[in-house]
Amino acid sequence: MASVSSLEEAAAAMRTASAEARTIRIGADLDAGGMVRVLEHEAGDLTCTVEAGIRLSALREALAPAGQRLSLDPPGDPTIGACLAESLSGPLRHRFGAPRDLVLGVTLVLADGTIANAGGTVVKNVAGYDLGKLVCGSRGSLAFIGRVSLRLHPVPAAAATVVVETDDPATTVTALLASQLVPSAVDVLHPGRVAVLFEGGAAAVATQVEAMRRLGGDPADESVWHESRLRQGAARGRARFVPGELRAFLSGVDEAVVRPASGVAYLPTSSRDETSESLRVLQVRIKERFDPQGVLA
Repeated sequence: MASVSSLEEAAAAMRTASAEARTIRIGADLDAGGMVRVLEHEAGDLTCTVEAGIRLSALREALAPAGQRLSLDPPGDPTIGACLAESLSGPLRHRFGAPRDLVLGVTLVLADGTIANAGGTVVKNVAGYDLGKLVCGSRGSLAFIGRVSLRLHPVPAAAATVVVETDDPATTVTALLASQLVPSAVDVLHPGRVAVLFEGGAAAVATQVEAMRRLGGDPADESVWHESRLRQGAARGRARFVPGELRAFLSGVDEAVVRPASGVAYLPTSSRDETSESLRVLQVRIKERFDPQGVLA
C-alpha cells in the first residue's frame, strides 16, 4: 500500500495509474496515511478543515481546547476520509446526521490526477457541485478524498443516559419522538432495550432525564453506547426501513442495533442488497462520468 503525504503525491499516483491503464483501490493500494494535519480551525464559525488521513481521536484532541467536537462517533477510530468514503456514523447520527450532513467542502483527486475543490468552510455555501455529499458512501469509487471541511458543535456541558427495558420498543420510541424531548441519540438494542442520550446544559439534561423516567427509563452509565458501537462494528449486515414502520421491522429480526429516526439497522448476519435498479443505473452513470477509464476499482 502506498501512503501519500500530499495532494500532489496522490495526483501523481493517479496520473500514473491512468497512463498505464492500471486500477487503484483507494484504501488498499493508495491511502492518505501521511495526510494527518488540521489545516484550519475557525472556532468562531464552528468549522475546521483537515487532511483526510487524520483519525477521529486525533481530531477530537485538537478541538478539545476550544470546547468543540465533530459530532461523529462510529465504531473504532477511523480516519476522516474513511468516515466519508464508507459513510460511517454512530449513535449521534440521531441528532447530528451522517457524514454528508457535517461536510461543508472537500478537495478531491480525480481518477485522471486532477485536483478538484468543492464547497468551502462556511456553513452556507451554494457555489459549485456538491461533491462532498456525492463522495459520502462512494467507497473510493469516484475519487481520492484529500481534504475535508467540517461543521463542528460545542462540547455539551452535561450528558446523561437513560435505558428503558421493554418488550415493546416501538411504543417507547413513538412516545419519545412525539414528546418535547430532544435526545442526541436513540438506539434500540433489540431485543429488550431502548438507550437514550441527553446532552446540553445541566438543568435541561436533568429535566429531560426525569421526563424519560416517566416513560419507564432508568439512568444508566455510558457503557451502553460502547456496547452499541461494538455491536454495530461487529455487524455483518445493514438494513434500511421506513422510520415510521419500526414495529413491523423489529418483528422480522431477532437481533439488531437500530437507529429508529434514521431508518437504519445493523444486523449480526449478512443482509441482501436492496439497492433499487434505478439507483444502480444512476450509480453507474456517475461512475462513468468521474472515472471513464475505470481506474478506481
